[in-house]
Amino acid sequence: MTDALAVLVTAPTFDKAAELARTVVEERLAACGNVLGGVRSIYRWEGKVVDEPEVLLLLKTSRELFPRLRDRLLAIHPYEVPEVLAIPVEEGSAGYLRWIEESLAPTA
Repeated sequence: MTDALAVLVTAPTFDKAAELARTVVEERLAACGNVLGGVRSIYRWEGKVVDEPEVLLLLKTSRELFPRLRDRLLAIHPYEVPEVLAIPVEEGSAGYLRWIEESLAPTA
């Protein structure tokens, strides 16, 4: 098990996902963000089933920085209830995991 987390965030457009990614990477809350298109989300919202295109943002961060990243995303995201899900990274290449750690803000 590593300290790294992959964080999933959906957004309404490529531009909004890129803006979210740029903000948290510049603030060193995430090492990088990948903007992935072609997402079709089907979900229940306010008593109705909604079927909409979305964009998926995949961020890489650390367990320790996740609370700050989550709070920042919640503050700047256009959705009332944005998806912000952290998935533990069980294994990875040593060089990439080190790069994530070095790219993030010092904690403490």
